[in-house]
Amino acid sequence: MNNIKTSDTAFRAVIAGTGSFIPEKQLTNDDLTKMVETNDEWITTRTGIKVRHIANENQSTAMLATEAAKRAIDKAKISPEDIEMIVTATITPEMVFPSTACFVQDMLGAKNAWAFDISAACSGFVYGLSIAQHFVVSGKYDNVLVIGAETLSKITDYTDRKSCILFGDGAGAAVIKKGNANGSKGIFYSTSGSDGSGWTSLYCPAYGSRNPVSKPLADPSSVFMKINGREVYQLAVRRIIETVENCMTNCGMTIKDIDLFIPHQMNARIIESVAKRLELADENVFINIDKYGNTSAASIPIALDECMQQGRIKKGDVILLVAFGGGLTWGANVIEF
Repeated sequence: MNNIKTSDTAFRAVIAGTGSFIPEKQLTNDDLTKMVETNDEWITTRTGIKVRHIANENQSTAMLATEAAKRAIDKAKISPEDIEMIVTATITPEMVFPSTACFVQDMLGAKNAWAFDISAACSGFVYGLSIAQHFVVSGKYDNVLVIGAETLSKITDYTDRKSCILFGDGAGAAVIKKGNANGSKGIFYSTSGSDGSGWTSLYCPAYGSRNPVSKPLADPSSVFMKINGREVYQLAVRRIIETVENCMTNCGMTIKDIDLFIPHQMNARIIESVAKRLELADENVFINIDKYGNTSAASIPIALDECMQQGRIKKGDVILLVAFGGGLTWGANVIEF
């Protein structure tokens, strides 16, 4: 591990606390058989999903985000007033504006933080960690809160078998704290990418300036997510492997240096295909999609918090987070705890 490349800076961006919040209401595969033509075996075989959690009508994205943030702040042993910046990744914002992050700031009482959202779909949280890393390593801030939160059930078409089996709701958060160069490397490498030409693989066309609320929709289902599953599968596998290889090259590492691989939980088959091609051992790959489904930007922080709670991450471990999502977007973070 001593040969791993890291930037020569006075500060480190250390994950000081994680938290997550999952709505209580569940939607099982058996529940879906009453809504669309499907069955538990068909869903499990193709996605690995058994259950997804659904926000109730009174639970918004900001509410889920705030609960996850409170838990992360508590774990970090700081107060909301110590937070200087809030980055919220979501594709299901509280409203068109203001940002979901501003609602979270108010709900937390984080009066000293400035707040903004990023829309990078499933890659949102790794994008957010990259942003936090740069602000902390530069010495600008001591404490940054990064959140991934979604209420995807509110834009899911429960008559479309291809998409409704996939998505769930939830939120995860992490406090990124300034550490000194003598301690853990923290987040020591991040990479991100986009390809806007592939937007039709995964998108939600209304409402926006292209399909404004003032104009009748040619297709009423445009208010729901659209996904080209076969195309997404192929693109995801290729881009995730390329992103992992980028991390290994730039960090002077091999895949054997990774103690735990935490990918975006988009589809168990995609994760298994990536793991096989990278020659990752099963015990080094974390999968929890069976319990939550695809929660987009919330996926990785929920998984990260679950790993922390289960004791899967020990001091000195090197973790690789990687995501691929609508945009198209992709990214990764390499972290030493």
